[in-house]
Amino acid sequence: MKLKSYFSWKNFLPNCITPQVPSSGLKVHPSKRSSSQRVSLSDISHCDSPLLLSDLSNSLVSLHVFTLKELQPITHFFSKSNFLGEGGFGSVYKGFIDDNLRPGLKAQSVAVKVLDLDGTQGHKEWLAEVIFLGQLKHPHLVNLIGYCYEDEQRLLVYEHMERGSLENQLFKRYGPPLPWLTRLKIAVGTAKGLTFLHEEEKPVIYRDFKTSNILLDLAYNAKVSDFGLATDGPGEEETYVTTCVMGTKGYAAPEYISTGHLTTMSDVFSFGVVLLELLTGRQSVDKTRPAREKNLVEWARPLLKNPHKLHLIMDPRLEGQYSTEGARKATALAYQSLSNYPKSRPTMRNVVKALQPLLDLTDIPIGPFVYIVPTQDNEVPVVQKIEERYAKQCNEVKIEKNDVEKQEKEEKSQIPCRKGRTHRRRVKHSRSRAIYSDTDLYKTLGSSLYTPKH
Repeated sequence: MKLKSYFSWKNFLPNCITPQVPSSGLKVHPSKRSSSQRVSLSDISHCDSPLLLSDLSNSLVSLHVFTLKELQPITHFFSKSNFLGEGGFGSVYKGFIDDNLRPGLKAQSVAVKVLDLDGTQGHKEWLAEVIFLGQLKHPHLVNLIGYCYEDEQRLLVYEHMERGSLENQLFKRYGPPLPWLTRLKIAVGTAKGLTFLHEEEKPVIYRDFKTSNILLDLAYNAKVSDFGLATDGPGEEETYVTTCVMGTKGYAAPEYISTGHLTTMSDVFSFGVVLLELLTGRQSVDKTRPAREKNLVEWARPLLKNPHKLHLIMDPRLEGQYSTEGARKATALAYQSLSNYPKSRPTMRNVVKALQPLLDLTDIPIGPFVYIVPTQDNEVPVVQKIEERYAKQCNEVKIEKNDVEKQEKEEKSQIPCRKGRTHRRRVKHSRSRAIYSDTDLYKTLGSSLYTPKH
C-alpha cells in the first residue's frame, strides 16, 4: 500500500520537524520536570528546548523506534488481507515481528496503526499516544511496542488483541452473545485500567471511553486502547480542566458537553454508559430504534432505579442466564455512575470494589445456553464433559419421545376408526445448540476461569 502524503506536517510545525530524521522534532521543557516525574503533553515545546523524544528513554519505557521500511514487510506492505479495521486515527493492519527484527524484541503478532493524513486526527493525537502509552504500563492498558516517525508519516505499533474490540463482540449479529460472567470480567478489567489512570500522581483523564476503544485478548481480558484524546488532569490547585469538547456522542458526560469542564468523573460517566451497554446489549445511540429508545441513557436510566423492572433492562439474548443479585447491583452502580451531578458518581476505585464480588455470585440459572471462554490448560476436558452432558440430555429426550409415540400408537389402536380429522398431540422437539455458556463452565472450573493464573 502506498501511504498518503498530500501535505506535510512541516507546514504546521516548520521549526520543530526535521525532514527524514525519525528522532527529531518532539521537544520537552527540562525545567518543568524532574527525572522521576512523568512527561506530560503540557511539557511538549514547539521549538525552544534541546531535549528530544529520542532522549527520553527513561520516561518512555524502552519504546522501539521503527522505520517505515521495517513495518512495510511485516504487514505485507499494508495489504488488504492484513487489514483489521479503521478508526478516527486511521487504518489498522496486522503484522508479525520475528526475533531478528530488533535485539531484545520477541517474536509476536502486532497491530500497526497508520495515521490517515486526511482524517480527523493528526500529529497531536499521535503524540498523545506515544507520551501516555510510552510511560503508562498496566495489565488493562494496551501495550504500545513502538512507533514510526518519518517525514509526515505517523505509525504506532501495538500488541495484537485477538478478539478485537468489545463493540464487535457485544453487538455482533451472528454467533452466541457474550455471557454474563464474561461481561462482568470485561467491566472489572476496564474499571481497573481507568482506576490506574485516575490515581496517577498526575491524573490522566481518558476522555473517550467507549466499547470500540476496549480490546479483548483470547481469554477476554480487556484492555483500554486509543489514547489520542487523553489529557492530563487538573493540577493541585485546580478542580477541573477546561478544554474544547471532544469525544463520542452518547458517551460524553453532560457537564463536559455543556461547559467544557473535564474531570475524572467525566470518565466515570462514560464507564456507566459502557456498563449499561454490557447489561442491555444495546448501543449507546441506536437510530434504528423508536424515538424514545434511540439514546440508551435517556431510555434506561429511569428504569435502573427500580429493581422490579430489571427484566426490561437486561439483554434478552442472555435468556435469563445471569445472576439476579449481580444484575441488580450492577444496574444500581450504573445508575449512580450516570448521575447528572459529578460529585454523586463513585470513584473508579469504588466501582472496582462494587463489581469485583459479583464475579463470585453463583445464583445463575442452569439452562441450555452454554458458552466456553477458552483457557490454556483445560480446553479439551471441559468441552468433553459438557458435550457428554449434552449428549446424555439428548438421549433422555429421544427416549421420552419414543415412549410418547409408542403410547400414542397404543391409544390409537384401541380407538375405533372414525371419519373426519383426528387431532394428534404434538411432541415439542428440543432444539440442539452447538453453543456453550459459562454457566456449566463456571460449575466445572469455578472462579479460576475468571482469575488469571500466576
